[in-house]
Amino acid sequence: MKNIIRVLIVDDSAYVRKVIRQMLSRSPFIEVVGVAHDGEEALEKIEQLGDRVDVVTLDLLMPKMDGVEFLHRQMARRPLPAIVVSIANEGGEMVLSALDAGAVDFVHKPTALATEKMFDIGEELIAKVKTAASVPIHCLPVLNESSPVAPPGQVLSSGQVELVAIGISTGGPQALAFLIPQLPANFPVPVTVVLHMPVGYTKMYAQRLDHLCALRVKEARAGDLVVPGEVLVAPAGRHLAFQRRLDGSVDVVLQAKPFDLPHRPSVDVMFQSAAQVYGDRVLGVVMTGMGSDGKQGAAWVKSHGGTIFTEAEETCVVYGMPRSVVEAGLSDRSVPLNEMALAILESL
Repeated sequence: MKNIIRVLIVDDSAYVRKVIRQMLSRSPFIEVVGVAHDGEEALEKIEQLGDRVDVVTLDLLMPKMDGVEFLHRQMARRPLPAIVVSIANEGGEMVLSALDAGAVDFVHKPTALATEKMFDIGEELIAKVKTAASVPIHCLPVLNESSPVAPPGQVLSSGQVELVAIGISTGGPQALAFLIPQLPANFPVPVTVVLHMPVGYTKMYAQRLDHLCALRVKEARAGDLVVPGEVLVAPAGRHLAFQRRLDGSVDVVLQAKPFDLPHRPSVDVMFQSAAQVYGDRVLGVVMTGMGSDGKQGAAWVKSHGGTIFTEAEETCVVYGMPRSVVEAGLSDRSVPLNEMALAILESL
């Protein structure tokens, strides 16, 4: 992270621009170097400011040029880390499109723009701006090309793996959109995913990912059978766990507890439950994301004889979650994103 992070605020509301400036000014490491009321003006300001802009906070619903169009144009000129600051549950498809276009992360803007409500997001916004500033430009999650097509032909399984469980956060929507389409329709084991996203976005994201993949992708529901050919995405706000039925099949359990974890769903909860139900036949994959969610769960997987892969630092948007697993000595293999699908297929 640079000593001083220089931020451009883009929002069509003068009030919101003022409040975001005040929030960011609480940090001695952040300086607001400019504001813009729409995407068109933002492009002009960045042109004027040159390399004096490190991070952009970006509204989506704006006149003249919206946030998604701004991202497409700016990323084609000079990639810059951007944090979307969007109204909750409004323009959800635009949020996902913005992530596809290169935004690093997003923060919910409260629908009620009372001052105290806006300031509630201050700490989260400061933390995400700091994270965005540390993202290597070459790792910005821009989908410049489609994911390679899943290879045809039979996929053989030795039976060593009965579940692939993936934990991922910042940069995750783009990384999964690259990885999952490379898994063929006859992929012989189920895949479950914990992706850190706010409530209201995981179902929409799963539907979008489903259109890209040979496998079926859906948001998990309580009681869903965990079966080959499907990717189950944990719903935001609920932990995903597993239970084995009397007939030997496994289904999904969704739960609110534990409450004291920083994320719900938690990778740790999914990994621990997977280890308890599947024993040594779990492949846990920890990919790009901030923090250390997945480290304790990886220890459970390893203690039950399972395997852990981590995404290599050079392809992570944020090398936080994988780093915590690697530094704890729990990673069996560090794999770049572009090689992860093959590594998973070879492990079966």
